Amino acid sequence: MQLFGCILAGGQARRMGGHDKALLPFAGAPLIASVIARFAPQVAALAISANGAPSRFADFGLPVLPDDDESRGPLSGVLAALRWAGAKGATALVTVPVDCPFLPGDLAPRLLLAGPLAYAGSGGRVHPACAVWPVSLEPVLAAFLASGAKPRVMDFLARQGAAEAVFADDGAFANLNTPADLAAAEARRA
Repeated sequence: MQLFGCILAGGQARRMGGHDKALLPFAGAPLIASVIARFAPQVAALAISANGAPSRFADFGLPVLPDDDESRGPLSGVLAALRWAGAKGATALVTVPVDCPFLPGDLAPRLLLAGPLAYAGSGGRVHPACAVWPVSLEPVLAAFLASGAKPRVMDFLARQGAAEAVFADDGAFANLNTPADLAAAEARRA
């Protein structure tokens, strides 16, 4: 199995305090650097899904994938990543959000064990941005987005019968959505 990965960095929606979340300082480097460090060893190739100027990610040496059409949120990023991964010969894609710097070191294999389409869960909560997607799902996702249905990641995953991979450490999926979250994550890291 050829497994690729994509960090969902988004565009204007993935901002905190007027700043691009991916580039906020964390652990002495941009936040995305922590996500890359935890996620890259788990996949054969890695890309960043992001709208806006791709040059802001030039220092990371990864392909930057904009949404192919009018953005309909994270699922548009997943669709672009599925197309990229499929064109490169991958059979599956794992996605993670850019604001989760404590991802499990075994995220990808545990998602794959749960099923060909699976998402992470922990502490009674679901984390649908942390998911494995078979590349063959690309036309189904494209049709879903074109249908005008509300583009919620969890709704799409549920419609497709996705499995949940349960993780014990809920802190591994902590999203950094506010300056207070970022400060707490820095304290946890220290």
